[in-house]
Amino acid sequence: MRAQKITLATLALVTGLTLTACQGDDTAASTDDAAPAASSPAGDDGGSGKEAAEETAATSGDTASDAPEGSGGGQINTGPCKTANLDISSAHGMGEGTLHIAFENTGDACFLKGFPGVDLKADSGPGGINANRSDLATPSVVLKTGESTRATLHYPANHSDGSGVDITLLDITPPNETHSKTVPTKINVPVTDHSTSDEVIIDPVGTGKQ
Repeated sequence: MRAQKITLATLALVTGLTLTACQGDDTAASTDDAAPAASSPAGDDGGSGKEAAEETAATSGDTASDAPEGSGGGQINTGPCKTANLDISSAHGMGEGTLHIAFENTGDACFLKGFPGVDLKADSGPGGINANRSDLATPSVVLKTGESTRATLHYPANHSDGSGVDITLLDITPPNETHSKTVPTKINVPVTDHSTSDEVIIDPVGTGKQ
């Protein structure tokens, strides 16, 4: 009878030790399984941190859309031409009622894009005539030192019996500039009941036959 009690006690002790060992393994396994979820380092979110940085860089570039593009698609590293670095002149075109205004670059490489401002001045009488813009598209024209481009001025030829108005000066402001240069010319426009200025039209630089 005593031997049976000792055997039962020994069995109970072994069983208890076995259960304790199993519980210890389960706890360790649970801890190992939970470890990765508890320690997720910054940036392990599928690359969203890198994508955000790339998106910021892509939207913070140069916005100077007026700058012309080179043959490879990249922007040419030139600034707009300044009035002080342009030699401006005028010459009659082949067709009646046209005047070519030339812009020659005397400085470093630059570009012109848009419409020049043109005011026609008479040798007598108040005010002048401001040229209106045409509907033509505005290309970007890169001018190296010594190169030139032009814009065409259209005006009504005087076919009336009257003497008309002699235009002797042009005040010309290059595109994207506020300073102008005065250029001598000699054209004659009619005096009519309607506004002559509606028929005075300027094309953008770089259009037409150069």
